[in-house]
Amino acid sequence: MTKYKGYAGKVLKIDLGKETFEDYPWTDKDRERTIGGKIMAAEILYRHIKPGMTAFDEDNWLVVTTGPLSGCGCPSTSRFNISTVSPLTGIVTSSNCGGNFGLSLKRAGYDAVIFTGKAKKPVHVEIGENAVAFHDASALWGLTVTATQEQLPPKAGKMVIGPAGENKVLYAAVFSGERTAGRGGVGAVFGDKNLKAVTADGNVKIEVFDKEKLKATNKKWVDQLRKHPLTGKQLPKLGTAGLIAPMQAHRILATKNFSTGRFDDFEKVSGEVLAEKYLVKNSGCTTCVIQCTRRVTVDGKVVKGPELETLGLLGPNLMNSNLELINRWNYELDELGMDTISTAGSVAFAMELNEKGLWDNGLKFGEVDNLSQVFEDIAYRRGIGDILAQGTKRMAERFGGKEFAINAKGMELAAYEPRSAVGHGLGYATANRGGCHLNAGYVVVLEGLGLNINQYTPHGKAAIAIFFQNMMECVSAMGSCLFTTYAVLPAPVMARPDWIVTKITNKAFTKIGPIIGLLDMHPWIASMNLPLIMHGPALRDATGMKVNIGMMMKTGERGYNLERQCNIILGQKAGADTLPKRLTDEPQYPENPKSKVPLQKMLKNYYFIRGWKDGVPTKRKLDKLGIH
Repeated sequence: MTKYKGYAGKVLKIDLGKETFEDYPWTDKDRERTIGGKIMAAEILYRHIKPGMTAFDEDNWLVVTTGPLSGCGCPSTSRFNISTVSPLTGIVTSSNCGGNFGLSLKRAGYDAVIFTGKAKKPVHVEIGENAVAFHDASALWGLTVTATQEQLPPKAGKMVIGPAGENKVLYAAVFSGERTAGRGGVGAVFGDKNLKAVTADGNVKIEVFDKEKLKATNKKWVDQLRKHPLTGKQLPKLGTAGLIAPMQAHRILATKNFSTGRFDDFEKVSGEVLAEKYLVKNSGCTTCVIQCTRRVTVDGKVVKGPELETLGLLGPNLMNSNLELINRWNYELDELGMDTISTAGSVAFAMELNEKGLWDNGLKFGEVDNLSQVFEDIAYRRGIGDILAQGTKRMAERFGGKEFAINAKGMELAAYEPRSAVGHGLGYATANRGGCHLNAGYVVVLEGLGLNINQYTPHGKAAIAIFFQNMMECVSAMGSCLFTTYAVLPAPVMARPDWIVTKITNKAFTKIGPIIGLLDMHPWIASMNLPLIMHGPALRDATGMKVNIGMMMKTGERGYNLERQCNIILGQKAGADTLPKRLTDEPQYPENPKSKVPLQKMLKNYYFIRGWKDGVPTKRKLDKLGIH
């Protein structure tokens, strides 16, 4: 148990092969060091993984974690995390989801569940208060995501896989309701373990440290989110799809397998057209006040619509302007159980391989009427689908084209073209799980999608990326949606791009890199809470922990280094923080030679501030963070 409130107080460990379960030891010191979520998962994996371990080893653990804010009434805090060794990258992946499973797991009395071993046949694991049941899931095997969930207890929180997970597509996803733990192939690990479904339910009530203070904090936080131009206006009105237009304007919209950053027909797949022609209504994750999810109609059913990544990568990146098709594909890929980002990235790379005569696969940019069949072939590993199911890195090893195989550490990049957002490019390269826009620190929000700092300068970008990576790591560990961090950016600056203060802010941001870098290296300096960062006060009021900005920065830094150390154990070498040569060596447009990612220059500063040597944490850094 625990002296801290906000937690259920127990961690469950389940052996799928033996069909046994027990409590996993987790102390208050562990809670103080990791808070929860993905940092908690990184600590658990760090204690367990061994050199040479692979995703499909029976001894690979699946670690599902919640955060202490989940279940405490805080806005947008229903998130849960799945961490494991990734079949796509061979290193640790962490995949976040807004479905209902995390809240239900805490109601069952657990902050986390660890799955070990491998079931002898397809299994549905049912988690209740102090009890675990193992049900034969042979009748569920082969069902799509929705069909599977319809066969499970209606009130329970759910995690399931579709056919792609069963067939171990390397970027198969896990689903909870309509929400996705999409990246890194966590669904394939479920499939390898014959884990078709997990449900959780119970009546455990989560207590908070100071109910009245937390109520006041939550009210202030909700007001802040609803009044902010990003979380209170843009996201509810247009969803993440609203970023298509500014990405086009700033040459950040990945187009034709990242060969350029603009798409002539971008308006046809924009958030504005999605809202005008296809939007039925808004929705969102449980406890979310932002409500950014689009709901559209496919085959007469109202379903979840596409997010920005899906729109960008199945649209401009394939030279496709048919939004109705993207709505359909988004639904089909969800039902099959696949990550839309890696699916789209793999297809785009295959199209360019075909265009360059390196692989005759019949796929062509702009000719997309057959892609529904291609997606199904990937999920069932049929024909060229069996090759596409392995992702861009392995396809490049087989056919060539490494310089335009758009991935980092084996994971396909999100929809932001980094040659016109070079700080975001640094984030892609250094992200622990690979080509991730969120683990990257999402510096692009300053490079054109929120503020307008210099897109092409490397100055200050390393310090900014590290600060954002560490803070977002900590926010995620609390169980909070990362979209809540948008509201940390001052609303007047966001709302008035032509205001003199906004212009000064844009000019100054990269100039104060040394100051931010000093904070990155010595977070104890920031021993205060800032009024716009509501996550710290909410954690304090919910748990009783002592929280300030410095504590959040150091905890996030510890999480980032824990994941990096896991990767080192799994075989990641110095020099792994790279990007394809298309992005580092070729200017996005010839008239601007700076329109490429000056990665090596930024990495030098990044490693200095991190206290790493060639991407590897030093013993001094690990000792400072208490990582032994």
